Amino acid sequence: MICNRKLGIAAVCLAAFTTCANADPSGLWREKGGGTVRIGRCGAGYCAWIASVSPATDPATGKPRTDKNNVDPAKRDRPLVGIQVLFAMKPSGSKQWSGRLYDEDRGQTFTGNLVEVDANTVRIEGCGMGMCGGEALSRVR
Repeated sequence: MICNRKLGIAAVCLAAFTTCANADPSGLWREKGGGTVRIGRCGAGYCAWIASVSPATDPATGKPRTDKNNVDPAKRDRPLVGIQVLFAMKPSGSKQWSGRLYDEDRGQTFTGNLVEVDANTVRIEGCGMGMCGGEALSRVR
């Protein structure tokens, strides 16, 4: 009985380790507004870049959307597509990474988390100025 219990504990530990080791949020993810973000390895963690925006054009100008809310005036004319939005997200728990994130709506960078909810859902969470928020993204591929 003690031997069986030890085997059971070992199996649970192995399963937990395998789940942690297999956690990989790499891929293309769709935001609730229809745009996409590509998450991939960068160094010992993960980073992400805007892959597409929806709508693709700014309704006010009819031109591709830009980083018009950036706190740095020199960056306000750069296209949103291709902008890095997650920086050096390092492991901070089971299926969770912490680092910095860029919020293009506010034009600012905050501390944040990337959480793999399941194989088809990740959540990006950020906090700044005493307020926290987040968004779930669904896997495209």
